[in-house]
Amino acid sequence: MRARSRDERGMVTAELAACLPALLLVLAVALSAVSVVAAKVRVQDAAREAARAAARGDAATGRRLAAQAAPGASVVLSSGSDDVTAVVSVRVHPMGPWLPTFTVTERAVAAREPVGAGAGAGDMTGPAP
Repeated sequence: MRARSRDERGMVTAELAACLPALLLVLAVALSAVSVVAAKVRVQDAAREAARAAARGDAATGRRLAAQAAPGASVVLSSGSDDVTAVVSVRVHPMGPWLPTFTVTERAVAAREPVGAGAGAGDMTGPAP
């Protein structure tokens, strides 16, 4: 085993002091990525809920559900002849207002449900199979 000379004392402290800013930067980037991914999941859920409710003919409930799933998000509902599309966007500030923001946008499409008596799957008035 080699004995340490006096010249090598404190080298670990100096190396840690040189690497610490880089480690903190990597940690900040990782936390930002987690924040953006969490927002993406919330926005995706909001778009899905808004599209489902609007496909049932209740756009107001769809907007309310989207606002609950992703607070601060903007919701745009559009409908075609046989489907409904919900586009939900939110701005994410990962590490505070001084860093760049990301806009997370998700889109969901749901088939329009038929309207009329007896058209629902929950109609339990018929005979059991």
